[in-house]
Amino acid sequence: MNTNPRLSAFIRGLESSFVEALVMAKGRKSDIGEEHLRRVRRICGAMPECTEKLSHGEPTFFVRKKVFAMFANNHHDDGHIAVWIPAPPGVQAMLINTSPETYYKPPYVGVRGWIGVELDRIGDDDLAGHIREAWRMVTPKRVKTSGRGTA
Repeated sequence: MNTNPRLSAFIRGLESSFVEALVMAKGRKSDIGEEHLRRVRRICGAMPECTEKLSHGEPTFFVRKKVFAMFANNHHDDGHIAVWIPAPPGVQAMLINTSPETYYKPPYVGVRGWIGVELDRIGDDDLAGHIREAWRMVTPKRVKTSGRGTA
């Protein structure tokens, strides 16, 4: 512990400046993806029983506690503004091979077949189709059969 008051004040000033710079950078990062987040929210919000909450620092979309989409805004400075969604077996490799500029294998969940979708490289109709399929994959049967799960 430092007992020099001048040095302590200097360190507190540095810490404050560092935190302020991080907040400003985070704000800019958020501004870049805000329009894309609105797109994802609009599409996911149309799915029956969709709820949104933060998970791992990013907006994440659930149906009955099961994740069907995660927004990723430059996650760990990876350069992607994307949505991560589960995909049926074999679809991840097919999409990445045919359109590597649009699809990629995201960290953490990519090993389970999820795909990352670059939001500036895909139209709303195609994005909505992928999100609907992801919702169908994780939604419990009783939600799908309740008459409301026809998204």
